[in-house]
Amino acid sequence: MQKRRRPGRRPLLLAIGAGVTVAALAAGMTSAFAATVFSDDFNDGNTSGWSKSGGTWSVDGSGVLNQSNAGSELARQFAGQTSWTNYSVQARVRPASFGSSSALVGLAARSTSSTKMYRLVLLGSGRAELQAVNGSNITAIGSASLGIGTGTWYTLRIEASGSTIRGFVNGTPVASGSNSLAGAGRIGLVTAYASGGFDDVTVDSSGGGTPTTPPPTTAPPSTPPPTTPDPTTPPPAGWPTPTSSQKVDATIAVSGTFDGGLKRYYGIGDGGQSESQDPMFELAAGATLRNVIIGAPAGDGVHCEGNCTLINVWWEDVGEDAATFRGGTTYTVDGGGARSASDKVFQHNGSGTVTIKNFRVENAGKLYRACGNCSTSYQRHVVIDNVIARNTDAIAGINTNWGDTARFSRITIVDDPDRETSICVKYRGVPKGDEPTEIGEGADGVNCFYAPSDITYQ
Repeated sequence: MQKRRRPGRRPLLLAIGAGVTVAALAAGMTSAFAATVFSDDFNDGNTSGWSKSGGTWSVDGSGVLNQSNAGSELARQFAGQTSWTNYSVQARVRPASFGSSSALVGLAARSTSSTKMYRLVLLGSGRAELQAVNGSNITAIGSASLGIGTGTWYTLRIEASGSTIRGFVNGTPVASGSNSLAGAGRIGLVTAYASGGFDDVTVDSSGGGTPTTPPPTTAPPSTPPPTTPDPTTPPPAGWPTPTSSQKVDATIAVSGTFDGGLKRYYGIGDGGQSESQDPMFELAAGATLRNVIIGAPAGDGVHCEGNCTLINVWWEDVGEDAATFRGGTTYTVDGGGARSASDKVFQHNGSGTVTIKNFRVENAGKLYRACGNCSTSYQRHVVIDNVIARNTDAIAGINTNWGDTARFSRITIVDDPDRETSICVKYRGVPKGDEPTEIGEGADGVNCFYAPSDITYQ
């Protein structure tokens, strides 16, 4: 499925908090707080802010940057600052063709010139390889056989912290090692004797790993941007009646768009909180699920393996989670509702931003939770707009020591005269195997963004 074209957004290059500029990257950041200092989704239709070296580059109508010359020996696009040191760069990459087993499509970090960089590449041989490149001298830091194919989106991430370089594909580590080739440099998108597409490029100021230190007191940048209110789209007034029901015995894989016509799907799992349950729907990167009612038992709900969109999806009785956002960077929930979630409704394990709008939630623990003890500790963001909540303990839970942010607008709390519903609960994220610690709640202009006028009690 092609990415929906949104209003144009130019590459975003930001300072890190009040009084802290991108120059701080040149000095090397020792805090575990990560700020998004650059992003580009190419929805403005151009490559402003990037510099080209070789290849044939263009942005297509769906907002994807493509390099179409498979005969080019080395095609590159560079962006950012040559002074950047410790940072993480991530992009969605889709190989279109490979001219040979050694042909490549990939992502670069700490590029000091057009031929000196670290790069994480997808090879025609089906492997992913993290490389230190100095002209024609290429050193493999590590690799993994992943069965890479053409026409599929992969999320690539390079984390550079000091001399430690790590590479991830779809959130899974593929290589890690120590290398002193380059201590600073720009980011890049690269191909060699291959063609491919690139999208959703982001740079965080931390070198990654498992951050555990508290955040600085300066405010993070204003990413992700708040949603634009749409007063013509109110949250649903009630729960829909299914057009029919279908028992499901195995996970339904979705690629492209699945429209259920408001049919009820049920039958996986036991309706409990076991984390070993299979999902009802598994969405491939770029997939859309719409007009579906998920009954009980629903197993682990919906798994998004990459960027995904959920439109008018209803959970009558949430079991473990309604939806888990895993391998992508941009996820949207528009319309629908969920009820009877003893823990949380939406679980955010991957990186990037979840947007929840025009939604109802009833009898739930939390509407949204940024994972506080996953194997990979990303900076995560949530934007929640035009939501009605009833008998819900909290709207969102985030990890402030990892730089998470939550933004709220047009939140309506129903039947809560004592105002016991928490809007934004703050946690200290921890390594996998430990339990996060709750450290506070409420708007602060740093991690939790809302004003009294954004919350209405009925």
